[in-house]
Amino acid sequence: MKVLEIGSICVKSRGREAGRKCVIVDIVDENNVLVTGPKSLTGVRRRKVNIRHIEPIGKKVNVQKGASDEEVLKAIKESGLEDFMREKVLLAQR
Repeated sequence: MKVLEIGSICVKSRGREAGRKCVIVDIVDENNVLVTGPKSLTGVRRRKVNIRHIEPIGKKVNVQKGASDEEVLKAIKESGLEDFMREKVLLAQR
């Protein structure tokens, strides 16, 4: 089982935003989480995603549950991870 918690930085592995990084802002249930890029930084808009469609990368930012995009962006800047978040990840084809 993956360790997914609020503030965890993940890479989307499926869908149109695959390869982009996002931050978990809420845990919806055992299968879904609410993520945001935020869109202005990474291109990932706030949305509910299945946990099978994201991969945690072991980094975390300090945000509260349900944090706004502005709060997430501020936390990313404070952590010095802006450039890291902008980088796309190349995913292996399945």
